[in-house]
Amino acid sequence: MAVKPEPQVGIMDIALYEGGHATLDGHTDVVKLSSNENPLGPSPAAIQAFQSASSQLNRYPSTDHAELRDAIGKVFDLDPAQIICGVGSDEIISFLCQAYAGPGDEVIHTEHGFAMYRISTLAAGATPVEVTENNRVTDVDAILAGCTDKTKLVFIANPNNPTGTMIGGNEVARLAAGIPKGAILVLDGAYADFVDDFDGGADLIAQHDNVVMTRTFSKLYGLGGLRIGWGYGPKAIIDVLNRLRGPFNLSETQMAAATAAVLDVEYTNHCRQENARQRSWLISQLCALGILCDASHANFVLARFSDAETATAADLCLQKNGLIVRGVAGYKLPNCLRITVGDQASCERVIVALKEFKGQNQ
Repeated sequence: MAVKPEPQVGIMDIALYEGGHATLDGHTDVVKLSSNENPLGPSPAAIQAFQSASSQLNRYPSTDHAELRDAIGKVFDLDPAQIICGVGSDEIISFLCQAYAGPGDEVIHTEHGFAMYRISTLAAGATPVEVTENNRVTDVDAILAGCTDKTKLVFIANPNNPTGTMIGGNEVARLAAGIPKGAILVLDGAYADFVDDFDGGADLIAQHDNVVMTRTFSKLYGLGGLRIGWGYGPKAIIDVLNRLRGPFNLSETQMAAATAAVLDVEYTNHCRQENARQRSWLISQLCALGILCDASHANFVLARFSDAETATAADLCLQKNGLIVRGVAGYKLPNCLRITVGDQASCERVIVALKEFKGQNQ
């Protein structure tokens, strides 16, 4: 009997990732609020840089990402030598699992944490360990209680996706100090840019040799279509990750757009302010309808309904009105819908549709 090729242990335990839908049958005026994209789009400077770089598509890109790392370092006051760039922050997460976790090792994530933590852990052959949250907020005590001598990585998103909640600096510092010395704390800062005066954990990295943060250009910077992310950590860890990184993992067009985007601080601040304004309005309107929401520190709101059936019905009502949001039953939140903060017109359409839904179900 012929022996067939078999994938590594853990691979077949990975469910295929499903991104946010972008179309609805029978609707032409669709508003996509399912993927936490910036409704204002990227900086005009980033668009111009992308277009200019496209004239050199026959040339291989640089392998060291020096210009982009220098720009990131300048804006965030970080050492460029401690920065690694990747295909979204997802690739940095994958590198960390490949480099530091394997068969017999454990990787901790929280119960409503980003799906890529578990996926990347399984891909590396390690065992994902899920710990509870406290009312949809990262629970430091639960994480520390879940650590063992097998723990190699601890992932938290701060702010978290899909809840939008976050923990303060003292709690993050307590977590960093409490994990096993042989483990790495990974602070996923995909949504850190939406928080005023927040360094995402950079200061902690200066104090510890086992803390890393990841960031992305997909959210606030509006470059989700280009897939660009970066990580910052102790030089020894960044050196390890760079040994896994493909030499040409980012194209010149990606790097040119990201460099221009990060340097356009005025536009970044404008996007942050607009998101905060629309988010505050959206939450207040949802609460007025009796739809509960946690305080969100990101560019989305997690709307909570009485049960899964009501959430599904609300989702169908939104779809009927041409609005696509994200059901998060896969994140163990079956009674919730994650709604991206869109522009003013989009947010108003959400509230009008949910008013219709509430009127029909009272």
